[in-house]
Formats: sequence, structure tokens, C-alpha cells
Amino acid sequence: MVETTNIEINTSYVKVPNNDLEIDAYLAQPAQKGTFGAVIVFPEIFGINSNIRDITELIAKQGYVVIAPAMYQRIAPGFEAGFSPESYRLGLQYYQQVKYQEIFSDIQATITYLKTLPNVKNNAIGVIGFCFGGHVAYMAATLPDIKATASFYGGGITTSSYGEETPTINRTSEIKGTIYAFFGTRDSFVSQEENEQIEAELKKHQINHSIFRYDAGHGFFAGFFKDQYPFLEQHPSYNPEAAPDAWQHVLELFQNNL
Repeated sequence: MVETTNIEINTSYVKVPNNDLEIDAYLAQPAQKGTFGAVIVFPEIFGINSNIRDITELIAKQGYVVIAPAMYQRIAPGFEAGFSPESYRLGLQYYQQVKYQEIFSDIQATITYLKTLPNVKNNAIGVIGFCFGGHVAYMAATLPDIKATASFYGGGITTSSYGEETPTINRTSEIKGTIYAFFGTRDSFVSQEENEQIEAELKKHQINHSIFRYDAGHGFFAGFFKDQYPFLEQHPSYNPEAAPDAWQHVLELFQNNL
């Protein structure tokens, strides 16, 4: 088991500049002086909600500078929602409007922002994402700055790329760092065939990777903080066996590569 820490952190809302756009983001970082690896957190379709903020904070408490940028800044600034059916419908509506080049531009702007922070260690940036964010994390992994990627049940990686003709999986050969991908075998959104295709492509291009499959449904990590924060809304597919095990692998990934 990877040893966890619980260091003191500071949190704030910041603006990430991207040409004429300012991207809302949630930043959590160690309170102590020093330089640290950095991690970008990409949310599900529900925006930077309490679950994503808690994930951001928990990673920061392990000794990282962590930022969660809004993915719907152009479409619905300030959007955040829980896991209700109505929230799902609204989040999906916004999700269907995103464009690959805009997302990719926002990823690059967030990397540039992290590099301006004096407490971020050079060449030590990782990403983690869930569902929509899991796909975005896979996209981000193709950038040379990204040394470690944790992609949770990324939807559409094998079939789509947000308006582009080429699906994201076709860019697998561009991944330079290490990628861990997490899937549920009972996921109704990401099929076994899809995650096997992702694994085959990673092997084909000799990407440093690990695939983790759990007897769980989609969203099995959402609500990981329910025991610590009982007032949080828990995703209906949260799996109390799969999530803690996956968390250990995430820590392993970041500790070994950042």
C-alpha cells in the first residue's frame, strides 16, 4: 500500500488566461514552502463540483500543486452540478457542444499557468480525469509536458474526438509519459470492447501503461469522500471496494513519475 499524507494546504479560485478567455479554476497547493509536482484534474460533465474540489484537495494533501479547470467556460461559465438526473441532462447538453481544439487549447493554457507558479517543479506535471475528464486526460497525455496520466472510464476515446474526424485513440502513439486507465466491467457507457481496444493500442505503440478493471459500473470513483464528508452527494455507481484500490494506484503513478 502506498503511504498517504495529509499535509496542510491552501485553496483558492483562480483565472487561467487563454488569449481573450479566462478559464475559472480551483487551485489547491501545499501551504509549506518548496517545489512540488503538479496535477491537473479534469471533471465529469458536472463541472467543478464538490466531488472534484475534494479530489483536488486530497491530491494536494499528498504534496502536489493541483488545479481543476472548468471545461465549459465558453458554454456555461460557473456551471457545477450534483449527480441528479436533471444535472445529468444539463451536463450532457453542454458536453455535446464542446470542441476538441478548444479543449486542447485550454489544456495547454492550464499547463502554461502551472509553469508560472514558483512552487511547481519543472517537468513534473500529471493529469487525472473522470468520464468526460477521462477522455480529456487521454488527450492531454499526448502533450510532451505530461509525465503521468490517470484516465478513469473515459467515454468516447475509441469513437470520437469532439467534432474532429479522427478519434482520440488514433493519437495514442503521441503519448510520451506513463498512463494508467481505470474501467468498470459493468460500465454501460464504456464497453469492454472499447477498453480492450484502448489497451491494445497502448501495447501496439509500446506506451508505458497499466490497465485496471473492476467489477463496478460507470462512475465508481465518484463519491470516494462520502465516508469523510457524509453530506456529499454520492454517485449511484460508487463502489467502496474499487475506489480505494484505484486511489492507491493513482498515488503510485504520481509518486513514481512526478
